[in-house]
Amino acid sequence: MKKKDIEYFKELLNNRLVELLSHADDTVSGMTAQKENFPDPTDRASLEADRNFMLRIRDRENKLIKKIKKALERIDKNTFGICEKCGENIGPERLKARPVTTQCIECKTKEEALEKALGI
Repeated sequence: MKKKDIEYFKELLNNRLVELLSHADDTVSGMTAQKENFPDPTDRASLEADRNFMLRIRDRENKLIKKIKKALERIDKNTFGICEKCGENIGPERLKARPVTTQCIECKTKEEALEKALGI
């Protein structure tokens, strides 16, 4: 992969990481803010549902943060863009769509077909 492409993905991943970490900080500060007192149980249930939804989103973002950090490590080790299954280069279109990917489209397709067949 060209140095220019590596720099593009490094910047993209770092920007996304900063964005996700700022969301996490906002969630923590929002959760620790003074609790509201709702006399109506429906309002309280709505607040709890919103908080649970937000926590699920942040959990998914936390997993993405870990993947981004691993992708940045692969950039530092010069293994970014190389499929961990077959060792071939991952196509630039795939990396642009999902820069944290560790598999080329062929290997990922085979893996998903196997998971589907096994009912995983």
